[in-house]
Amino acid sequence: MKLLRYGSKGAEKPGMLDAQGHIRDLSGLVSDWTPERLSPAGLQALHAVDVSKLPLVSGSPRLGTPVAGTRQFMAIGLNYRKHAIESGLEIPTEPVIFNKALTSLSGPNDDIQMPEGSEQTDWEIELAFVMGSEARHVSEAEALGLVAGYCLSNDVSERFWQIKRGGQWVKGKSFDTFGPIGPWLVTTDEIPDPQTLAMELKVNGQVRQHSNTADMIFSVAYLVSYLSQFMTLLPGDVVTTGTPSGVGLGMKPPAYLKRGDVMTLSMDKLGTQTQKVV
Repeated sequence: MKLLRYGSKGAEKPGMLDAQGHIRDLSGLVSDWTPERLSPAGLQALHAVDVSKLPLVSGSPRLGTPVAGTRQFMAIGLNYRKHAIESGLEIPTEPVIFNKALTSLSGPNDDIQMPEGSEQTDWEIELAFVMGSEARHVSEAEALGLVAGYCLSNDVSERFWQIKRGGQWVKGKSFDTFGPIGPWLVTTDEIPDPQTLAMELKVNGQVRQHSNTADMIFSVAYLVSYLSQFMTLLPGDVVTTGTPSGVGLGMKPPAYLKRGDVMTLSMDKLGTQTQKVV
């Protein structure tokens, strides 16, 4: 299933993408895609719904974040070998963990608001996963069974604030609009193996990143288990899993986003995003 939320910001309705790629309105059945609705029981109940009988949404409405009520937005750094190398850093032996502010979450095609005075705003295509069940001290073998689904993410980053302002990455990762996810949440039954997904990011039509989740240093299953040793992951939590090589920071010389630039992101089974920098 491909779950989504559509409508103006703050007034999104729950929807689902049907087999023909049309949006169906589910607001008559559920109030929103809240953490409770993402539980295994909640998702299982949706399989009994005849999507073709649901109201068809006309036009091309704005898409919001595909989940509501997220309580934690976590991120993994340096999770692709070539990206660590282009950043001039050692290959990590354990996952690098940081958080992004919840206020950075935005819709997949919403504008990216460049911070005033920024000269180093960068792009990062990533696979994100959304928890469906609570995870605390879980094994790697049981980890994927606690995930509700996957979505495309752009971990937008301001490198000067990230690197030069005291060593806490969250400073460069948490500006409003720096966490677009979507266009939809693809449930795990459609992606039994998240380590096989090709991805690509373009800036103004030029390919900047092209990779596959098979190149991740730490798999999704490992990350769920690892994070759960240090914190409790809650239903609805979003974890974005790192970016491959090809970011602006790694170019020689570095090249960063400018107002007016357009990013286009795509990933197998997870759809596309398009964002303009304003």
